[in-house]
Amino acid sequence: MNGSRLELLGLPLDPVSMAETVAWVAARLKNPAPAQVVTLNPEIVVRAARNPELRRALLEAELVTPDGVGILWAVRRLHGVRLADRVTGVDLTLRLFAELGPRLRVYLLGGRPGVAERAALAAARWGVQVSGTHHGYFDDEEAVVRAVTASGANLLLAGLGERQETFLWRNKRALSVPVMIGVGGTLDVLAGEARRMPRWAQRLGVEWLLRVGLDPKRWPRAARLVRFVVAVEQTRLLPPAKR
Repeated sequence: MNGSRLELLGLPLDPVSMAETVAWVAARLKNPAPAQVVTLNPEIVVRAARNPELRRALLEAELVTPDGVGILWAVRRLHGVRLADRVTGVDLTLRLFAELGPRLRVYLLGGRPGVAERAALAAARWGVQVSGTHHGYFDDEEAVVRAVTASGANLLLAGLGERQETFLWRNKRALSVPVMIGVGGTLDVLAGEARRMPRWAQRLGVEWLLRVGLDPKRWPRAARLVRFVVAVEQTRLLPPAKR
């Protein structure tokens, strides 16, 4: 997969479709070596520019998928490549459950206390084996890592907000889970704590934009999208050799 990687503002991006991502995960489940999947969106790109640990996590991730229309736009703008799909955390999770259900031993990590347990009940509808759950409000990182390792999970879904990528990267070897994915608010969706945006918004890829518009607490995050657009346009003006 790495052979076809693109570079986006100094970060890796694998130009994979949803079907290719599911196939990659299915194959990787058979490999005991731990692998991290990042669903890359513009906000993560902007944060990585100021967070060396996050940047390193992205550079060392085994698979980096395009999450959000902003990423698709940037790839088209900088590389002239039209990517087939967005591969978001929630969509990828649902596809994995639907296609690989009984083959999955999933550990659900994140959300407020009780959310992961309710998400586990939803996962069971696909025949997914839930090997363990834990909320995202923890201070003892080592204890959580030990619990995940002892669970025997082959898939770890971490919904830890802005720290999920660095948590997975920092503990990758100790966790020893074949596939680890940062899935944002997916556990809240599975648990019924959060609703997905309407299907038309999903098709157009403007779910995140709608959430920001409807929730004033998210408005400061919109500034990151502006910085992302500016960075793409500035990079586009550079000679190809310096991009």
